[in-house]
Amino acid sequence: MTATRSPLHAGDLSPNPSRALRTPPYAAGVHRREPRILIDATAVPADRGGVGRYVDSLLAALDADGTRTAVACQPRDAELYSTIAPHTEVVPAAESVATRTARLAWEQTTLPRLVRRLGVDVLHSPHYTTPLANPVASVVTLHDATFFTDPALHSPVKARFFRAWTRTALRRATLCVVPSEATASELARTVGADRGAIQVMFHGVDPDRFHPPSPAEVQAVRDRLDLFDQPYVAFLGALEPRKNVPALIRGFTLACQGRSDAPALVLAGQPGWDTRVERALMSVPHRIRVIRAGYLPFSQLAGFLGGAHLVAYPSVGEGFGLPVLEAMACGAAVLTTRRLALPEVGGDAVAYCGVGAGDIAAGLTELLDDPARRAALAEAAQRRAKEFTWAACAAQHRDAYARADHVHRNRR
Repeated sequence: MTATRSPLHAGDLSPNPSRALRTPPYAAGVHRREPRILIDATAVPADRGGVGRYVDSLLAALDADGTRTAVACQPRDAELYSTIAPHTEVVPAAESVATRTARLAWEQTTLPRLVRRLGVDVLHSPHYTTPLANPVASVVTLHDATFFTDPALHSPVKARFFRAWTRTALRRATLCVVPSEATASELARTVGADRGAIQVMFHGVDPDRFHPPSPAEVQAVRDRLDLFDQPYVAFLGALEPRKNVPALIRGFTLACQGRSDAPALVLAGQPGWDTRVERALMSVPHRIRVIRAGYLPFSQLAGFLGGAHLVAYPSVGEGFGLPVLEAMACGAAVLTTRRLALPEVGGDAVAYCGVGAGDIAAGLTELLDDPARRAALAEAAQRRAKEFTWAACAAQHRDAYARADHVHRNRR
């Protein structure tokens, strides 16, 4: 099957990892047909944050696995998806889906008609929202439960929006997908979600993008950031309250007190709405260097993460924690927290600390003073990261699609 760009636009409907692989109990001995899938990727942001990496990598792995798939996407992503998923039918939506309001309107009105015209069996909505009038089986990905457990970590509008849609998806979707046991447990605890209607499947990591870097890759990042020969502690993620960046800055400042060879702290990622970051930066002494790197291109992330003395990710709660896994794959020694899903990702291959500035300072100090410990963690991290593959994630999604199709047909 050759790559196809469908004429069915939104505004024109004319002609482990291995140990995490779990088969639902009902499936034993049951023969199920292979359904055709439509993935709605129109919610994927242009900057390719965690949701974008999940959708892109899943789609490529499903395509390589031979899944019968179509993808609806923003026009800007049509060429990308035709390249990474050459056997998948690519359906560019109209330009009118560029804003969140327009995309939601398209999702509720045009997407159900697109489902019918394409003749698919399952619609996968990979980011909380889904059509209320979907005529086929529906699978919805819910990435985390912090909108319920820690609503202050999000803007009030965002928290209300995603709480409402999480409840709607749990009530109306045939099956919901979550990336960790922690997320499934929190949804069951906070909103009474039926664990039987939730399937846990870990994300993977792309070894072509995230790998122990070459000296040239490390040097390219150093040159970009004007680091010269100075060692550095890396952070990768949006500067939003959940990532706990102000406490990281304060903890880093404490850890650098009295050090003649203090590293720099490099904050890489899109700016968020955490106004405390600026206040924390203003309190950093002049002799301590903190660099706001902003968004780094994918081509430089391996050099950035793998070239660091260590990667610090003191998040107060994650549905999965993709930056931790990506840093591990790059051979970095990682310091993170035990909040929610992070231990499921890091296991014994990362170091842990609390979320307060003093706790972070203690964790940083211990690792900065112990090169042997950092080396041991880096080696263990690379081994563990290899257990998380997008191929395994795609296999679990195929099972979820077949399960949803089976349940939907038996309900009719």
